[in-house]
Amino acid sequence: MSKYDMTQIAVGYIDKTDIDLAKKVAQQWQLQYIGDVASVNKESNLLFLLQVHFQQVELIKLDEPKLGAIKVDFVEGPVAHRRKFGGGRGQDIAKAIGLKHGFTPHVLDATAGLGRDSFVLASLGCQVTMMERMPIVAALLENGLARAKIHQEVADIVDRMSLIYASSIDDMTLANAPDVIYLDPMYPHREKSAAVKKEMRVFQALVGEDLDADNLLIPALKLAKYRVVVKRPSYAEPLNNKAPSTSIKMKKNRFDVYVNQAIPKAMT
Repeated sequence: MSKYDMTQIAVGYIDKTDIDLAKKVAQQWQLQYIGDVASVNKESNLLFLLQVHFQQVELIKLDEPKLGAIKVDFVEGPVAHRRKFGGGRGQDIAKAIGLKHGFTPHVLDATAGLGRDSFVLASLGCQVTMMERMPIVAALLENGLARAKIHQEVADIVDRMSLIYASSIDDMTLANAPDVIYLDPMYPHREKSAAVKKEMRVFQALVGEDLDADNLLIPALKLAKYRVVVKRPSYAEPLNNKAPSTSIKMKKNRFDVYVNQAIPKAMT
């Protein structure tokens, strides 16, 4: 659940070439527009800033500026490394989703976050619908998709990705007939705050914990054709305390797999 209200976040630009986009973002997501980001010093009530930096929308936690800017980047950084060296269909998330020869499912990522797992699945050929209920995160995702579409090396991947701004708990059926639903809700971290990586610290401050995450499982099981996959920390109980059909265990996390029906041996 969110720890802030919408009056505590504003949109500004760094370079004048970004004025139009900054105004558009503020209007679309119904956020305060402050113009030049230097104006933030006059706004003592603000906790977060969405800054537009050469067409890139970035999130800043104003009381911890050293954490730097958070953005959705489907072209460079961790997703590029994972796309090139992540292990393809042999990686754990692909096994959990059920990817195999002849079966490339439509996946609903119902807790999209920064979209990295969605991108991995799209890079493996899946059609991926991302659903995100936090407007600030949805704004970052939308901008990340728009920027990626102009890069030839990933344009075909992001063409398989779409975004729905909605609550998965309330409106999961807005996703059109997903084969598999993927859930990765926020979970309380055991580490001290300084040890939690910067993105997670900003997200925890912005979004809080998904205290209602247990409510995701039942609608997901009703909607998914074949299976629901839940990513959990290795020490966490199953979502909604419901035992999965099977689990894929990793070093720090696991994928709990809830099977509705078996994936057919031959899909055309």
